[in-house]
Amino acid sequence: MEFSEALIWCMQIEKNCNDRSGIYGFTQRSMAYNSNKIEGSTLTEDQTAALFEEGFLPASEDVYRAKDVEEMNGHFLMFNKMLTTLREPLSGNLIKAFHYELKAGVFEDRANGYAIGEYKKRPNMVNNLHTAHPKDVAAEMEKLMEWYHGTGKKDLETVAEFHAQYELIHPFQDGNGRTGRIIMFRECLVNDLCPFIVQDKNRAAYVTSLKKAQTEHDYTDLVKYLQAEQSEYLGHCRYFSVEERYAECTGDRG
Repeated sequence: MEFSEALIWCMQIEKNCNDRSGIYGFTQRSMAYNSNKIEGSTLTEDQTAALFEEGFLPASEDVYRAKDVEEMNGHFLMFNKMLTTLREPLSGNLIKAFHYELKAGVFEDRANGYAIGEYKKRPNMVNNLHTAHPKDVAAEMEKLMEWYHGTGKKDLETVAEFHAQYELIHPFQDGNGRTGRIIMFRECLVNDLCPFIVQDKNRAAYVTSLKKAQTEHDYTDLVKYLQAEQSEYLGHCRYFSVEERYAECTGDRG
């Protein structure tokens, strides 16, 4: 029995049954909270959980930013899109679909004229690095996909290298980090690697190791960091008895 097969089964069963108390709900809440927090969201973990589970935010003296709420809901939708398209090969069009789910409901981005579900129209920078010019994005993404699909069986270093190059291309006006992290989660699932959640508490290690990979083509620190996040996520999978439930319900005893 493959670990990712068990995890996919559990998450899809729980999603389809609207069960938000298991590994699916945990992953949705944790990934949406952490990935948005890294990008500056002001919503707390409890507020994120309430939004996911109940569909509203608790009464509070806090002022909620509309964009934070819209992007949190968008992340929930993007995760669902990822989970229901695992049989499709990774492609530029699929990544655009992820971006659309994340950003389609964000008023501020639409008001600013950002391309939603399409590659960027304006140049941008990230972490003091020049990213691909809008006119070059399509070709750079096609080149990245060709390299990735030509590598054969994927390991964690392959996923890390893809992520580093994807973020350096920075194909969208906004939402590149969140789409990039959902891609890593997805590609671990489809390649029987333990997925992981990039946590905001470890943001410094993530950003530093990512920049080193992009500027020095040294992926050692990035892979080491991702392995640590894998170990933590695996602990949550064991808490929710992912493999045991799969074996019990399918008769697969390994």
